[in-house]
Amino acid sequence: MIPILDKLSGFYNSYVLALLTIGYILGELGHYLIGVTSKQTAIELDYGDHACQQNTSMFNRHELPTQCSAVGNESSCYALDFNGTGYCEWNYNGLGIDYQILAGPTFILIFTIAGVFMGFAADKYNRVKMLTVCTVIFGIAMILQGTVKEYWQLVLLRMVMAAGESGCNPLATGIMSDIFPEDKRALVMAIFNWGIYGGYGIAFPVGRYITKLNFWNLGWRVCYLGAGVLTVIMAALTGTTLREPERKAIGEGDRQTASGKPVSLWQVIKNPAMIMLMIAASIRHCGGMTFAYNADLYYNSYFPDVDLGWWLFGVTIGIGSVGVVVGGIVSDKIVAKMGIRSRAFVLAVSQLIATLPAFGSVYFDPLWAMITLGMSYFFAEMWFGIVFAIVVEIVPLRVRSSTIGVFLFVMNNIGGNLPILVDPVAKVLGYRGSIMIFYAGFYGISSILFFITCFLLEGKPDDAQEPESPKSHPDAVLNARHMHGHDNSVFSVDETLPSNGRPAQLPQHLQMSSNGYDKSQHSPARQNGAESSRL
Repeated sequence: MIPILDKLSGFYNSYVLALLTIGYILGELGHYLIGVTSKQTAIELDYGDHACQQNTSMFNRHELPTQCSAVGNESSCYALDFNGTGYCEWNYNGLGIDYQILAGPTFILIFTIAGVFMGFAADKYNRVKMLTVCTVIFGIAMILQGTVKEYWQLVLLRMVMAAGESGCNPLATGIMSDIFPEDKRALVMAIFNWGIYGGYGIAFPVGRYITKLNFWNLGWRVCYLGAGVLTVIMAALTGTTLREPERKAIGEGDRQTASGKPVSLWQVIKNPAMIMLMIAASIRHCGGMTFAYNADLYYNSYFPDVDLGWWLFGVTIGIGSVGVVVGGIVSDKIVAKMGIRSRAFVLAVSQLIATLPAFGSVYFDPLWAMITLGMSYFFAEMWFGIVFAIVVEIVPLRVRSSTIGVFLFVMNNIGGNLPILVDPVAKVLGYRGSIMIFYAGFYGISSILFFITCFLLEGKPDDAQEPESPKSHPDAVLNARHMHGHDNSVFSVDETLPSNGRPAQLPQHLQMSSNGYDKSQHSPARQNGAESSRL
């Protein structure tokens, strides 16, 4: 570490959090930029669908006798005029199956698979060095995206970017878990995961306004070039100013059930509560990804004369971030009274409340669309942290990381790839109808599924009762305790990581004894640990 930082050691932890969060923001910016620049990118690289589009802001869409989007062929498109002035053009609109593949599957598939390998590698190698390499990889990939000449080149580079970014969240979370005390981890993880909304929100003004400024006649390419250069700078700071935090070895006590057999990943995954939670999360994730990949293109298509870039920026960053924090606080407050079931109940209620405003955000004109979008976002974005708080609490320590890795693999591959169906459905029902189904409709479906999950989770356990000792079957430990939750109250090193797939490492007092239960359960002094609710 640079010597001057030793003198500022009191601020080191905050510096680490700031640096890692900025790196995460830049990674998510690169991830979501394509959703904002797709029209300009498609025009240059020749991919996607053609459509009749309004090409001037001289006229308000309400003044026009015929909307450009109502015309389905090129000749009729150019024939439209208002007082002798044409106002439509036939060009790429940035949509189509080519775009949906580019935005979703090509990124998600590599991202999830690479994330599993990143987790195993992090057990053997220095996490700071790995994070530095990963950041350099996705930074260079972003820079190269600003130089592409063909569609296939952009697809390939998004895959490379996904491979690099896959290490950002798990490695950074592991580093922070080691340097921050237990009573600050929930806040730290909330700040770090705000990077999702930061990158997504910043993509709207960057993709819209930087492109329009057309610096050096490069248009949309400057967005990728600039973001990539900043990312490489962050990688340099990561590698030169951060130190690898100390990791404590985990004992062997939590590696066996009462019968002497290891608790297997399959025993955890096949649990009905876990299966239902996984399905519900995948459906909810599809709704979020559908909006993320289509928001800018949708509003540009239906309201070409209204600039909503800053509105989208404010709603996603401001209201979405507040929703994340409020959701965690609410679920933390009531979980002590209702047990783990309360978290699923908060999920069901929040997504139900968000559903109707979500429909409004794609039904109303711009003003009310943004108002209802803000209302929806506040409740809808409570979901992510709460879902993984549930997973952490119902899974034994030994298989927690691998369980979360499998959970995210399934959720991202189902929820991240389902939006590819937006295009074929749009050709039948229209773009607006398709967005309503896969965005707002899936919010509502997830609410129902989360509500069903409530009944598969137990309420608050009776503190006066000691858990009965399992007798024989290897599943006995899981069946005896998982519905009430495990004492996973302290995140350390890797157990918070959603996709690292490696075993958790805990202080000695939280390791599990040879009978498969937490040692802390039999010591009253250990039962006062703060409950974690964040990734």
